[in-house]
Amino acid sequence: MRKALRLLPLPFCIAMSLAAQAAEDRPEDWRLCPIQDAVPAFADAQQPVGSAETRTEQPTDIEGDQLAGTEARPEFEGNVALRRGDQFLGTNKLTFDSDTGHYLADGSVRYQDSGMRLVADSAEGNQNTDTHNIQDVRYQLVSRRGNGGAEHIEMHGSQGALYGATYSTCPPDDRNWELRAQRIDIDTDAGTGVARNAILRVGKVPVLYVPWFPFPIDNRRRSGLLYPRISLSGRNGFDYRQPIYFNLAPNYDATLTPRLMTQRGFQLGAQFRYLTETGRGTLDFDYLPSDKLTERERDEETAEFLANGYSLDNRRSENRGHFRFTGQQDLFGSWEARANLNWISDPRYLEDFSNNIDGLSPYSVRSDIGVYGHGLYWDAGVMASHQQLADYTLRERALPHDRLPRAYVRWEQPFGRWLTAGLDAEAVRFYHPDKASGSRMDFKPFISMPLAGASWFMTPKLAWRYTGYRLDDELTARLGDDAPDRSLPIASLDAGLFFDREASIGGESYLHTLEPRLFYLRVPYRDQSGLPLFDTRPMTFSWGQLFRDNRYTGADRQTDANQLTLAVSTRLLRQSDGREKLSASLGQIRYFDESRVTVPGEVAVERGKSAWVADTSYAINDRWSIGASYQWDPKFRRKDLASVRTRYLIGDDGIVNLGYRYRRNLLEQVDFNFLYPLTPAWSMVGRYYYSLRDRQLLEGIAGLQWDSCCMAVRLVGRRYLRNREGELNNSIQLEIELKGLGSAGPDTEGRLRRAILGYYREDLYLVPPSQASGNDDDDQDDTSPDLMP
Repeated sequence: MRKALRLLPLPFCIAMSLAAQAAEDRPEDWRLCPIQDAVPAFADAQQPVGSAETRTEQPTDIEGDQLAGTEARPEFEGNVALRRGDQFLGTNKLTFDSDTGHYLADGSVRYQDSGMRLVADSAEGNQNTDTHNIQDVRYQLVSRRGNGGAEHIEMHGSQGALYGATYSTCPPDDRNWELRAQRIDIDTDAGTGVARNAILRVGKVPVLYVPWFPFPIDNRRRSGLLYPRISLSGRNGFDYRQPIYFNLAPNYDATLTPRLMTQRGFQLGAQFRYLTETGRGTLDFDYLPSDKLTERERDEETAEFLANGYSLDNRRSENRGHFRFTGQQDLFGSWEARANLNWISDPRYLEDFSNNIDGLSPYSVRSDIGVYGHGLYWDAGVMASHQQLADYTLRERALPHDRLPRAYVRWEQPFGRWLTAGLDAEAVRFYHPDKASGSRMDFKPFISMPLAGASWFMTPKLAWRYTGYRLDDELTARLGDDAPDRSLPIASLDAGLFFDREASIGGESYLHTLEPRLFYLRVPYRDQSGLPLFDTRPMTFSWGQLFRDNRYTGADRQTDANQLTLAVSTRLLRQSDGREKLSASLGQIRYFDESRVTVPGEVAVERGKSAWVADTSYAINDRWSIGASYQWDPKFRRKDLASVRTRYLIGDDGIVNLGYRYRRNLLEQVDFNFLYPLTPAWSMVGRYYYSLRDRQLLEGIAGLQWDSCCMAVRLVGRRYLRNREGELNNSIQLEIELKGLGSAGPDTEGRLRRAILGYYREDLYLVPPSQASGNDDDDQDDTSPDLMP
């Protein structure tokens, strides 16, 4: 009777296939879905033994109330049960003819394994011809959400068909959505299925009818349509994207994405991915011929550019597009090659197409290619980078220098317990078509003694820095030397203490820490006015700068210093769970001498005291926290920076964030965002991000979302700053998510997650993803299946 079990996993395979295209970046939230068994657990099914992988190694046990018939044609009747490993088959009556291979399970057929439960009226077939027929099937997936049924199932070998099949992740008595097909043909060997006359219903309303479509029934990738994306915006109009996936080989694939924008025209996007044993890469390309919006605006744009002095070369192209390639390739040992190559057709491309969450697009697009290596104590690389203008209000001269090429090495290694030696070195050739260029070599060996105990640390460090140049004729004529250089020693001492004690506040036990820290820096003055400025500028003053040996980025300037940083931090840690109740830090630099090294436009640092840097955070309770940062300059009796942020958690899902940021002569902004639950299913989302200094809205979001047991709908309106001229754009976006099946529409969930810190509660404990690229995720197709390793 062991062979009779072979047909029963088929409905499970088919049920899984109905959700095979659901690509989830995060687990579905089923909290609103109380577990309701579409097929209740079988009382006569024992605890499963083993798993699906080991079931063929297990013996088959069969029992029943009565045994009749002959040895060649036994008949089991009354509470018939077959068990093998994790499988159970129960029925009222079972007959098997060993001569012909015919079997019949009649009355209350019940099947269960580690992945599903199934009930049927009867099952009949022939083991010799491998044909089977199951009538009136209902199933429930156990390993994941999903349930449904079929009027009957026919199977012949690896070929099968379901008639009147259904699938949903909703409870049986609350069918928010259901997928129903008149017939589904299955080929288990090929791993494919074909649904005929399929209807997707939301509630009782049919929203999608497909007369014929193929789909995968396992994890093997298949060519076909991916979920479309639909949005509406003031710049693009109605925006429809339909990705088409091509499974070209196990280790490379392609996706074509036709895109219709009623305000612009038809755009074609393409993505090619490859994966080898030693490397991987992704190539993206978009092309929009004859942008209709550009044709209408080109004459107005020309007049605007002439009136404002913009370069006419920065106007929109008639044919617009972009190209990007990212890849890496292992070479030998610990060395690899990496590339990130980008190209846009005109400086307004990102403004028109990226739809950046932070409003403004970046002013440049950077490309890098290089060879990199790393080891236990070192890393090195040889690379080149190029900048392309992405802001039409600027000229090419505003771009940074290209680095063609750049080589660097960083080495730091301990020698024994008390000695560490290292080296930071770089050689780079700077090139710019509109600015003077040259080459630079920077060489900085150092030695330190990291001394530490249980409650203290002290690290004296001595370095020597040499920087030399080879300059082009234009810079040589201006600076008077074609090979200027700079050489100087750098000495520092970093030391600190750790104190802690037990404390009790309001009946709670805390660990109270006190952490004073000193950082002394001594660098002699060298006249650096004869050195060029390629990639160097002053750093923004902050807590981290209190403990750095240079206040400049890049190697063109090395600050002179005779200064001492005095800082202290304290924390309250709740001993019951380790949660931080309070943290506070305060620090200041004492300048014993004037720092005379400057860059053009910078004021020299006078002898005396720097601004006080303070940072604190306080958890009022488990739901409400507040934090603040402040910089006060006692010399001018003014604030240089002020930041206040507070967060309040509402219930299990809601959150309110309020922030204020001020930096003297640079920005003053408020940011209010929230996720407010109205009911367990309904919630409001919003953001008001405003520049007080510019009196300009940076981004406004208002939305409503409904999250039910097995379905979610998000309607979001956005008004956001789209360029540096202060122009705003509007968009309305609708996303419908059928949990366990997929979603249609733009990725509003991802956008809200970036705009509202804590949209998912676990994000509060993670570092937010970088938005440095300036490209919105909506412009990437993340729904393609993973390449096979």
